[in-house]
Amino acid sequence: MIAYLFPGQGSHSVGMGQAACESSSAARDIFVQADEILGFSIQDLCFNGPEDQLTDTVNQQPALYVTSMAVLKAMEEAGDAYPAADFMAGHSLGELSALAAAGAISFEDGLRLVRQRGELMKAAGEKAPGGMAAVLGLDAAQVTEACEKAAADTGQRVQLANDNCPGQIVVSGDSDAVARTGEVMQEMGARKVVPLTITIAAHSPLMASASAEFSAALDKITINAPSVPVIGNTTAAPLTSSEQIRAELNAQLTGSVRWTESMQYLAGQGITEMYEVGSGDVLQKLMKRIDRKVARKQFG
Repeated sequence: MIAYLFPGQGSHSVGMGQAACESSSAARDIFVQADEILGFSIQDLCFNGPEDQLTDTVNQQPALYVTSMAVLKAMEEAGDAYPAADFMAGHSLGELSALAAAGAISFEDGLRLVRQRGELMKAAGEKAPGGMAAVLGLDAAQVTEACEKAAADTGQRVQLANDNCPGQIVVSGDSDAVARTGEVMQEMGARKVVPLTITIAAHSPLMASASAEFSAALDKITINAPSVPVIGNTTAAPLTSSEQIRAELNAQLTGSVRWTESMQYLAGQGITEMYEVGSGDVLQKLMKRIDRKVARKQFG
């Protein structure tokens, strides 16, 4: 069985999507369509940068989405070289790519949503600045305990934001609470705590203002049942109906990404191969830590 996995923020790089476009007219068409919808050349930004503009969340999110969709079209155009997916999943932003790939939302609606998502998250970060930190060497229960202690100590908000793979977890919230969580985690024996160079506290209560407006945007689009099950970030379970998808996307900005559990679910369903559909190899590296028996592949 096969899973298609779609990357989220942090997987971008200048030149992303260019190889797919060089090999596939269908991939090129996706970028042309995206440029028309956005009103500027996301293709030029992806291919040529500059990196600081590509890194800006309002650009990075649509850039990653469009690249994933272009790579998917190139895979489809290649035919039998790439077997069809039995399941799909996307990490954070990548969940929208997975839903578009599975036909739950249209490419056009998905692109407008990811652009708005980036704008809303940036605005929420300016309204309620926070921070994030990655920790190595603790499990999810320990990190949750550290967050609870830090929240009690500081009176601020912090929570487990991303359970990426065994031993690699990200926390997110108010800056002082994130810093205190780092201290607590080191006292608990964390191998390393790395503050992330980001002012947006993604997947935390600080994104509440973005979540409310994003929910309103979701209400304006058509959402269908996906053609194949998509594993939800916050539930680590299949999203098989439009109602489940809408609830998941409403919850996702402030909820935790349960990636380890999501990949363990796929392995339990008999997945033997995964294709990372888009820029970078982050999800392949995470899968190697989660279940080495799953073969890890990428387009090209």
